[in-house]
Amino acid sequence: MSKEVKNIIITGVSRGIGYELFKLFVKEGHRVLGVSRNLDPLQPIVKEFGNASVLSIDISEEEELQKVKSFVEKNWQKVDVLIHNAGKLLNKPFTKTSTTDFMEVYKVNVFAVAELTRVLLDYFSVDSHVVAISSMGGIQGSMKFPGLVAYSSSKGAVITLMELLAEEFKDKKIACNTLAIGAVQTEMLAEAFPDYKAPVTAKEMALYIKDFALKGHKYYNGKVLQVSSSTP
Repeated sequence: MSKEVKNIIITGVSRGIGYELFKLFVKEGHRVLGVSRNLDPLQPIVKEFGNASVLSIDISEEEELQKVKSFVEKNWQKVDVLIHNAGKLLNKPFTKTSTTDFMEVYKVNVFAVAELTRVLLDYFSVDSHVVAISSMGGIQGSMKFPGLVAYSSSKGAVITLMELLAEEFKDKKIACNTLAIGAVQTEMLAEAFPDYKAPVTAKEMALYIKDFALKGHKYYNGKVLQVSSSTP
């Protein structure tokens, strides 16, 4: 029996988990749109696979997100899976973290999640799945780390946002869930914890997220799953 081909959008695909996710979905034969400012790492994949597409946009700019809508309108007319993977990290003491700093982090980690979901809403249908990649740092009661006040608080905000979107869209049977992931060996982790070696690789986490994005909506809606075996 042939596998059902899905239309999948992933943000933040130039490196780390997003890059691995993009490759995995493309190689499985799904139609995939990768969204990132830097598309250079993705060009070999796009050249090799006709089902891979990319858009270079800054998701922190609302008008830029209309390009994603235009792509879907022209090429697909339907979105089965949207993975909000893009994230902005700021490692700075609270006393030196300005309102501007907070806004720059929240624009990517929270506001872009809300706006991209909104502009694509007409293209979701029954069984579409919106997945936000959050962090264990956004879980209340989890271990917190100095310097990550803007980042971790934004990851807490996106968890609540997704719970509310699930409630708003439940009559349409559009599922919205969040994965709060722990330490994964990525460039972003190295920026936050230079001396820490994570027990999970980007590809290993991408495999988990891929399966959850394709099947998790059958079992969860409006939920946050903690995907972590370590601290941080």
